[in-house]
Amino acid sequence: MSVARLPKLLLAAGVLLVALVPLLTPNTYLQNMLILTFVLAILASGWNVMAGFTGYVSLGHAAFIGVGAYTGGILAARWEISPLLVAPLGGVAAALVAFVLALATRRTRGAAFVIVSFAMLELLGLVTRNWTSLTNGSNGFLMPLPGWDLRFQNWPFYYALLFLLLLSVAMTAGIRRSKLGLGLMAIRDDEVKAEGIGVATSVYKGIAFMASAVLIGVAGTVYGYYVSFLDTSAMFDISLSMEVVLAALIGGRGTVWGPVLGAFLLQPLTEVTNTTLGGAHAGAFRLVFFGGLIVAVTLLLPRGILPEAQDFLRRRRKTSPTGTRLTDSAIPAAPSSPRLESIAGRGGDLLRIKGVSKSFGGVTALDEVTFGVPQGSITALIGPNGSGKTTLFNIVDGTYRAGAGGIKLGGRDITGVGRARRAFLGLGRTYQLPRLFDSLTVLENVAAATGEFRFNRLARSAVSGAEAARAVELLTFVGMGEYVAARAKDLSYGQRKLVELAQILMLDPAVILLDEPVAGINPTLAKRLASLIRTLNNSGRTFVIVEHDMHFVMSLSDPVVALARGRVIAGGTPAEVCDDPAVLDAYLGDDFVLEAGTIGSAR
Repeated sequence: MSVARLPKLLLAAGVLLVALVPLLTPNTYLQNMLILTFVLAILASGWNVMAGFTGYVSLGHAAFIGVGAYTGGILAARWEISPLLVAPLGGVAAALVAFVLALATRRTRGAAFVIVSFAMLELLGLVTRNWTSLTNGSNGFLMPLPGWDLRFQNWPFYYALLFLLLLSVAMTAGIRRSKLGLGLMAIRDDEVKAEGIGVATSVYKGIAFMASAVLIGVAGTVYGYYVSFLDTSAMFDISLSMEVVLAALIGGRGTVWGPVLGAFLLQPLTEVTNTTLGGAHAGAFRLVFFGGLIVAVTLLLPRGILPEAQDFLRRRRKTSPTGTRLTDSAIPAAPSSPRLESIAGRGGDLLRIKGVSKSFGGVTALDEVTFGVPQGSITALIGPNGSGKTTLFNIVDGTYRAGAGGIKLGGRDITGVGRARRAFLGLGRTYQLPRLFDSLTVLENVAAATGEFRFNRLARSAVSGAEAARAVELLTFVGMGEYVAARAKDLSYGQRKLVELAQILMLDPAVILLDEPVAGINPTLAKRLASLIRTLNNSGRTFVIVEHDMHFVMSLSDPVVALARGRVIAGGTPAEVCDDPAVLDAYLGDDFVLEAGTIGSAR
């Protein structure tokens, strides 16, 4: 038996043992504790899809248990059938609530989202408590008694919840291996960057929120039937939400089995607190206890048991990738581009910026900026710090909205188009400080970029087939082909620049915006990057470059546009711009002299 198969065999043996517990022992206390553990594990797995994969931490996930329980109980009473038969509708109701939450929090992140999720828990509890005609309010809702033979005890509850738990794990694993999961983890690491490489963040988050709630809602109906009496304070309990967060943190959020492990460790501890922390203030004591436990776990095990164990094993067997020597030699042929083939020979300005203005409060960052970027050109933007170059990039790629003016890409007005849509239309952008998704591998970083959105793509494997081959091709082109399995967080600054370029090329962009591409890198790598840009440009790709290294700019670019104080002060060939008195006065200085042969030397 191979060592690699041992964890899977132990896991299968554990699942089998848990499944046999009702058959091996009539101990109802043990069965009860395992039933509650299953509920907590299902909750933690669902929470993990939202918070572990997407990065949106919720303190209100226990609300979906209450939604499922009350939905199932009310429908079962009206239709006079078993709540188990309507349990799927409890999942539907929870998913709809999650969808509303996703709509309400489209522009909410961080602490604000935590507050909104907690408010959702409190609001649903308040509605349930006061809608007495439907829920019986504070008097509680009585579920029907089970109709099966008493000899079967709690077996239907036990196996129904065990099945839902296994289904939750399967769903989590499926999401993790899919394009949806890759997009969610990109959102978690850097949502703004994810949207800029074509991830439809609102759609991805909406699907994730609903997926995180649906099985919890089904489990809520089963759990409500199990406890037989629904009380709003118990069904919408902040303490349960804290236990869910704690279980995921202990085991490791963002992993498949971590939340389940955390639940199986935490539930016995919960049973101890339930029996020892009694009295009138038991609820407050438990809240303080679990709050303190969350702080302790965050400090001592910030990533959870499974991630820490995986990192330990990875360090023990880690080998440094050999990689390729980053020199200016042997640049491969530029990768193929279906988009460029479709626009070949069109001519004219591929990107047109007209009258663009932007103010921040009383500060004018851009003032009626107008210029064109000819197809197949390398257009440089130069100017002093604070002249508005990066602000203009942020408006072109959709990070900011222009206060006035318009932008056209390939003749199409994209002024009001979202960032992901601009990526689909052929706009790619790198950053002065390269922004990669540190929790992903180099290959996953490149594959995360998507040039189109279709629902049927979300279920596909995250990195496989032709897409994986394309990503490897692009990484090989930039000189990072030996690093496909490396973690982005382990790369050097210069390597991150190269991977980000490959990531943008995955979009097959018509126009590539490069924000200070050689800032902070050594001359050898800068020379290689210049060769890559030249090769890509010769294949038909259009560039707009912001850069302060004038040798680099003048050796590559034609035309050049100079900005100062948010306005265009000059434009033309490198020689014309360098000799312009306004440019010399605002940026280059009167003593600026280009080295002989600099202009056009790299072209």
